[in-house]
Amino acid sequence: MKGNHSNQADFFNPSRSFLISVAYMVLLERKVLGYIQIRKGPNKVGFMGILQPFSDAIKLFVKEQMNPLMSNFLIYYFSPIFNLFLSLVIWLAIPFYFYNFSFIFSILFFFSVSSLGVYSIMLSGWSSNSNYSLLGSLRSVAQTISYEVSMFLILLSFLILVYSLNFSMFYFYQKFIWLIFLTFPLSLMWFVSSLAETNRTPFDFAEGESELVSGFNVEYSGGGFALIMLAEYSNILFMSFIMVMIFLGGDIYSWMYFLKVSMMAFLWIWIRGTLPRFRYDKLMYLSWNIYLPVSLNFLLFYLGLKSIYLVFIF
Repeated sequence: MKGNHSNQADFFNPSRSFLISVAYMVLLERKVLGYIQIRKGPNKVGFMGILQPFSDAIKLFVKEQMNPLMSNFLIYYFSPIFNLFLSLVIWLAIPFYFYNFSFIFSILFFFSVSSLGVYSIMLSGWSSNSNYSLLGSLRSVAQTISYEVSMFLILLSFLILVYSLNFSMFYFYQKFIWLIFLTFPLSLMWFVSSLAETNRTPFDFAEGESELVSGFNVEYSGGGFALIMLAEYSNILFMSFIMVMIFLGGDIYSWMYFLKVSMMAFLWIWIRGTLPRFRYDKLMYLSWNIYLPVSLNFLLFYLGLKSIYLVFIF
């Protein structure tokens, strides 16, 4: 039995599964955006384009790596690697069944690791020694820090309701009703904050092609660009996991959980194909002038609700 369990764990190797999921999420995005724009997506490589992600990966990693003359080479070279490393390490916060790995401070671990992602983007933009990449990284740092504050204050209301810092507790508290029905405005705010945190449309200012010629990764090509893209899509999938965990049931031991994750990931792509880019000052206004006071008011409300519950129970 022990040997069978280890074989099962090897088959469901998280790092391998995440990277394959990221590859096929890129394919899903290209197909969905194609149909949104009334055209076919990738459909030549393999059956209906199913081998396209592997073709793209081979092309990118075989391609010659650019080394800008004036760049700080070591930082420039290792920033994408550090970015991908953080995006894979953060998955330890998810209490997966196959490894039975969970710890009571997983939410603190999530915030600690996600806040480090700012440094990899900042260093990759600065070390390129290009004005466009520096502007893109500065935008990204300001945006990410602002929405981390927003996300923490929104999550604090959920933490007061479940009274724990462990993600797996959300599963037990949502056996009879999903938290999205009790905290609907906060759930929508969390979703928008996640879009801003992952630099996705309509908040993709760090990669604004119309103003910054691809932003902080303008000097990256080949393998470096591939690692940055892998990190971005890994973060999108992780945020989809977190959203399903927090307010859509959190039933990670069920196949329905992964169906809901797929729907959330599809929503990310759908928004990219639908909405235009936001204005940068409006983005910062949304975080500090709207989400901050609203989340603080909701925090006081749920604190009072939990206090009444504890008084009547005990």
